[in-house]
Amino acid sequence: MKIAIVILNWNGKKLLETFLPSIVNFSSEKAEIVVADNASTDDSISFVKKHFPSVNIIENGVNGGYAKGYNDALQAVEADIYCLINSDVEVTENWLSPVIDVFEKEKNIAIIQPKILDYKEKTSFEYAGAGGGFIDFFGYPYCRGRVFNSLEKDAHQFDDTAEIFWASGACFFIRSEIFHKLNGFDEDYFAHQEEIDLCWRTNNLGFDIKYVGTSTVFHIGGATLQETNPHKTYLNFRNSLLNVVKNVPKKWFIIVVFSRLILDGIAGIKFLLELRPIHTFAILKAHLSFYKNLPLFLKKRRKIIKKQTYFIHISIVWQYFVLGRKRFQDLD
Repeated sequence: MKIAIVILNWNGKKLLETFLPSIVNFSSEKAEIVVADNASTDDSISFVKKHFPSVNIIENGVNGGYAKGYNDALQAVEADIYCLINSDVEVTENWLSPVIDVFEKEKNIAIIQPKILDYKEKTSFEYAGAGGGFIDFFGYPYCRGRVFNSLEKDAHQFDDTAEIFWASGACFFIRSEIFHKLNGFDEDYFAHQEEIDLCWRTNNLGFDIKYVGTSTVFHIGGATLQETNPHKTYLNFRNSLLNVVKNVPKKWFIIVVFSRLILDGIAGIKFLLELRPIHTFAILKAHLSFYKNLPLFLKKRRKIIKKQTYFIHISIVWQYFVLGRKRFQDLD
């Protein structure tokens, strides 16, 4: 089984200096390592060539974001399994073996996510993926170990191998055959939540997605939306709505879309009350883009097989904000 670890980079020399050594040290014997560069303007590529000559480099012609960046780069990568990993992830010794073992034993598994802990606080789960992802009735993503902004400590409660709904784009493995069968990521997302859409479509084909808690990585990302980064708010709200339109089963479609628009409005009011109006405007911008893209995504929706058994009938908003359930184990 040939593994290719593909790191998408854009002007990330400092991150590569910090995190590429662990990937090379703990992976090079079992996997090909590739840096896919999204038309960087810094000296990332020259740094990799000089200090890590064993790492292969793919240079994309444009910065097409996470989705297009990987779609373009993976056309030139030959492997049975792709490991797509952010440039701000530190891996651990023997992190690949448990994942490879599960892929070899269970042929219906298409995607695997390792345990993702916080690089800055290594005893806590990290926001982007934590112990594996799920979707609630209204299309809101949440994780084992992370519900909205509430993060759990790692007390080995998720050291298991378990079926999940989606795997984090910060670090996930996918069979190359499935990736190309699904035509990769939807490039209209640009970045954020395109991995959830890909996992949703993988579920629709009847393949399994697993979390393997005996493999651990540390991610430097963060849960807090900074005042200077409303674009992240914009992408998350817009792309979450697009996921709903594209993938929610027919019988729930109208009620889910209508409810989401209302709930997003409430989120906008909440940002105003918190004196963060820049994020309220980001939500308004997200909705305008959503309406603009609605005809296109309704067209995409008609081409997707729906499998309702994967649609989870709980409201994470109700349980978190009304019932005060902050941990995955406490959810009903």
